[in-house]
Amino acid sequence: MLLAKQSKLKLTIYGICLLLIALAPLFLSDFRLSLLGKFLAYAIIAIGIDLIWGYTGILSLGHGVYFGLGAYCMAMHLKLASTPNQLPDFMSWSGVKSLPWFWVPFHSAAAAFLLALIVPMIVAFILGYFTFRNRIKGAFFSILSQALVIITVTLFVGQQGYTGGTNGLTNFTTFLGLNLQLQSTKLLFFYLTLAVVLLVLILSTMLVTSRLGNILTAIRDGENRVRFIGYNPVTYKVFIYCLSAGLAGLAGVLFVLQEGIISPAQMGIVPSIEMVLWVAIGGRSTIGGAVLGALVTNTAKTTFSEAYPAWWPIMLGAMFIVVVLLLPKGIVGTLTHFFSNWKRNRNQLPKQISTSQEVIET
Repeated sequence: MLLAKQSKLKLTIYGICLLLIALAPLFLSDFRLSLLGKFLAYAIIAIGIDLIWGYTGILSLGHGVYFGLGAYCMAMHLKLASTPNQLPDFMSWSGVKSLPWFWVPFHSAAAAFLLALIVPMIVAFILGYFTFRNRIKGAFFSILSQALVIITVTLFVGQQGYTGGTNGLTNFTTFLGLNLQLQSTKLLFFYLTLAVVLLVLILSTMLVTSRLGNILTAIRDGENRVRFIGYNPVTYKVFIYCLSAGLAGLAGVLFVLQEGIISPAQMGIVPSIEMVLWVAIGGRSTIGGAVLGALVTNTAKTTFSEAYPAWWPIMLGAMFIVVVLLLPKGIVGTLTHFFSNWKRNRNQLPKQISTSQEVIET
């Protein structure tokens, strides 16, 4: 009962915060609103990482791959829609004579969206199943996830004629008949992203407070004990890892619709590590903290880079260090811990006063 009340309170707070964000178009410029929409897409990745790292104890340093795969799937459709009945420009420049077979399904927007979710989940399943089955975890799994990043980025950069190479895919003009350059279309995608963030927040909160969430937490705290009582941790770890990859792919779809570009640089090692930092700063094992971390970190990055072009990496790094050293539980985790202690002390105070009065009377 208490857990249900806490979940309702969290969802209420999340809803109020996102409602305030929904008012952003009233006081933000078009450029700032576009940045906020991109940051909200990042928040979806952060939620997925929190599910596997904060609740299950799987530290993945390769989620940029799943984000990039989802973004590329949607970008391939956008590129074909922008150049109907002809090859994309970069293919012509690279000497490709006909559309490759694996590009054909992306003529359909529905197929592109489904593949943007399925392809990252398939890759995650292959990596997750063989590593988790062989009980590879901790730093060893993190290293393998980074190896996946290197392989994928090298592949996408090397296949210039099929992926656009280092330039990636860009110059999109239309999506489902909507002009992507119109501000009304950008506003529509902003609210669509906001709605998806709210939906993912609700579903993720329900998941971590359910029996499945308890099993995931038990795996994080004592995987051998979970195996001893009859559960197979491999099944649960593969499931949550695939779900997290699917969320990253979904974020990639929303990102490319708003940003209008995707390249291998956006799926590399540095972006993948930054994604983990969002969760660390916001607070592990707090779904709302993951969202807050993504928004705060990227806002700080943008602010520092604009105000101090030569010093912003140092300032951003200093912020990471300060938060990790002074707020090891993250922003939301620290606030939650503080209010829990305050509430416990407040409840104990009447008992202490009553006990003192009894001692005085005797």
